[in-house]
Amino acid sequence: MKGSGGTEGGVGQFFIGLVLAGLGMYLFFDSVRVTTGIGLLSGGMQRMMGRGGGAFGETTSMGILFVPFLIAVITLFYDASKKWGWWLLYFAIAVIAVEILSCVRFLMNTKLTHLLGILVLFAAGVGLILRSTANAHFRQLGVAR
Repeated sequence: MKGSGGTEGGVGQFFIGLVLAGLGMYLFFDSVRVTTGIGLLSGGMQRMMGRGGGAFGETTSMGILFVPFLIAVITLFYDASKKWGWWLLYFAIAVIAVEILSCVRFLMNTKLTHLLGILVLFAAGVGLILRSTANAHFRQLGVAR
């Protein structure tokens, strides 16, 4: 059976490495919890209004961010040839996307021993994948390892 690089062997190592690396990645992503917090824009508006707010406080209403979007949609349904309406729509979508993405927080709640196990699984898998492909390349060059 032809292996990686078109040479014999290395297929078993490659797939064992792929399984180990995949398992490590799955366990890592499984231990990450995603929450939301204050967004970049709504948090800035909250600070400007003097409400303070910490890293995980309540946000102000995000409804004000939809006003440019609504104006753009109304304008484009009235007359789709207005370029400023299209630019306002693009701007509004970008602002809403920035606000949503800036609210996302990633928290990892795992024991150190579990994290080390996850990292070892991933590193061992990548090492086996690299070893199987490196062996194939050395065999193609005719260099003995």
